[in-house]
Amino acid sequence: MEVLNTSGRRKTSVARVYMTSGQGNITINDRDIKEYFASEVLQTIVNQPFKTLDAIGKYDVRVNVKGGGTSGQAEAIRLAIAKALITENAESRPALKKEGFLTRDPRMVERKKFGRAKARRSFQFSKR
Repeated sequence: MEVLNTSGRRKTSVARVYMTSGQGNITINDRDIKEYFASEVLQTIVNQPFKTLDAIGKYDVRVNVKGGGTSGQAEAIRLAIAKALITENAESRPALKKEGFLTRDPRMVERKKFGRAKARRSFQFSKR
């Protein structure tokens, strides 16, 4: 199997995934997944596409991720891994689609408007 190269996004996070067949090692920004994501929940989010297809331990994954927070990065990696699995085997698409791993979450932080304290909150009003 050659190297599968895909990208995933969530909020302001961008993840590039390089996947090859291997023993199941996941390296994120040159660090092990357990070191990069200390939370068990975030590690589970990253591994969800593999668990859905019963492919845990079949692929080595190398990830470059930047921007956003930890949960946004984890979900961006999940999207990129799901895309890579489909590139490798198109028959796995319905299972991943059903779980919602192929949908890019479009929610972003709304920009701050001028004349406002934040995106929508106005400055405190004083009658006198």
